[in-house]
Amino acid sequence: MKVDLYEKIWMWASVALIVVFLTTLALAAGSQAVRPPSHIETVDPTTIYEHPEFGSPGVETRPDGSVLVTGVAQMFIWDPDPIEVPAGAPVTFRLTSADVIHGFQVVGTNANAMVIPGYVTEFTMTFDEPGEYLILCHEYCGLLHHEMMSKLIVEESSS
Repeated sequence: MKVDLYEKIWMWASVALIVVFLTTLALAAGSQAVRPPSHIETVDPTTIYEHPEFGSPGVETRPDGSVLVTGVAQMFIWDPDPIEVPAGAPVTFRLTSADVIHGFQVVGTNANAMVIPGYVTEFTMTFDEPGEYLILCHEYCGLLHHEMMSKLIVEESSS
């Protein structure tokens, strides 16, 4: 079979481009220390409400003034609902799901996380502006997904 010179040039140029892209990706990942997580915290989603931490989701104020929110997402509710926290305090969210993948988004803020069954999602935010914020599920989780919402109430700090 005869391959024209121009076809050979385009084939080799395509291969060279793929090699350049893969090399760039490997070098960027290596130089930026991109590694998979070394520790992933898991829970059994079938017994989530018997778990010592997630069995009774809620809001806890720690002695240092920070707040711990332990929450469970389940079709089509957030537990606890509503979540009340003081303004200006660091709020650590520890979330998991009892059934399917959910998304946790506090509208108007940078709080945005995936909530996956069997895994614990943890992140910390500080809400400086008092008010009521809408919490939405941003991952399709079933027929009533559009109804899955909650409320975050940021109260004026007493100090």
